[in-house]
Amino acid sequence: MLEFRGLTTSYGPVKALDDVSFSAPEGKITAVLGANGAGKTTLLRTASGLVRPDGGSVRLGGQDLTRIPAESMSGLGLAHVPEGRGVITELTVEENLRLGGLGSPKGHGRRGGVDIERVYSLFPVLSDRRNATAHVLSGGERQMLVIGRALMASPKLLLLDEPSLGLAPRIVAQIFGLLKSLVESEGLTVVLVEQNARSALSIADSGVVLNLGQVVVHDDARALAADENLRHAYLGF
Repeated sequence: MLEFRGLTTSYGPVKALDDVSFSAPEGKITAVLGANGAGKTTLLRTASGLVRPDGGSVRLGGQDLTRIPAESMSGLGLAHVPEGRGVITELTVEENLRLGGLGSPKGHGRRGGVDIERVYSLFPVLSDRRNATAHVLSGGERQMLVIGRALMASPKLLLLDEPSLGLAPRIVAQIFGLLKSLVESEGLTVVLVEQNARSALSIADSGVVLNLGQVVVHDDARALAADENLRHAYLGF
């Protein structure tokens, strides 16, 4: 389980997260929703050690992550896929994928691990392009590549920041369907930051709505999707 306890994070005088507390259950998808500037990306960056909090803690399986270097997170079973589809364009698809497995112990308590052929089976289009340099990939293919690269480390927790951004609905549905399948078949825990609230809630087990760095509500995903006042006020649908 990933737990946020009284987490407060600032950028200079600007408080991006203000006493945020909630938990993301193991083997489930937790959607983190809210408008631009709500603190969603900061939440993931703090969890993965890229930003240090002012106070509070982030705990994975009871272990406090807030003073652990970002480069050590993979060894603890945490993988972070930032917004922006950051592939190394000069490398081939396969070289990008192999980078994800460097220095990472396999398994982290889940059955088996994820090797490169497993990633290719999840994303057949990457198998077809394994020897192509990443700069020729479409936006959807790049998103598949960065998720596949993260899976190469066999994480038990996957942090995803806006994976649907700029993608066609068909590709979004494919990626979200895959995430749901991985959770159900392999016990992966996912924290999914999204502005596409409707799609995120359709696959999530629970959801957290942030506004100006604070938790507005944390509830079952179906309850959030059914709350018309909440949707209109914070989720835009």
